[in-house]
Amino acid sequence: MLITDIAEYTRSKYKIYIDDVFAFVLYKGEIHKLGLEKGKKIKDETLELIQNEILPKRAKLRAMNLLQKRPYTEYEMRDKLSKNLYGNEVIDIAIDYLKSFGYIDDKAYVTQYIDTYTEQRSVKTIINKLMQKGIDKRLIYEVIEEKRENDELGNEDAMIKKILQKRGFDPDTADIKEIAKTARFLYSKGFESSAISRVMKQDF
Repeated sequence: MLITDIAEYTRSKYKIYIDDVFAFVLYKGEIHKLGLEKGKKIKDETLELIQNEILPKRAKLRAMNLLQKRPYTEYEMRDKLSKNLYGNEVIDIAIDYLKSFGYIDDKAYVTQYIDTYTEQRSVKTIINKLMQKGIDKRLIYEVIEEKRENDELGNEDAMIKKILQKRGFDPDTADIKEIAKTARFLYSKGFESSAISRVMKQDF
């Protein structure tokens, strides 16, 4: 396999192309240490060292640095590492490493997310937010059902009532226009129309 190009990516990093195809990114010092040159063949053992040791180690460190700032789902971490130009095989190694230590655990992430927002957001909104983070819908519903069985989900009727009180909504004096506007607002927050209608008819 031939190194067909070594192109500057940042001031200290370079893109390496093998047989005219982008392969990976290395630091300038690494390129020099490994003896990589444009127009020169790359040894199998050198390629193996890069793919199995140098890049995975760097990807793990990158992931750990990201996790120091906030938790990530597997999808988010894969996307982040991909944007850092790590290949799929290297990303798989890094993700397996993170999972082995529990640094990435989508079920734990879902559980924590629900615990944080169950008193602020509707179940529908929570589901949509988690799906946007790339979490499998089946896993989300699995955790939600566990929460329901343990009576750990927020009472949506109480949440709607609280919002209505905060907006100064009075079912006895509200006209059709105000009722419709308020209902649309609640629906946009992810509450079911049946729950909205039920609570809006109650006395506060």
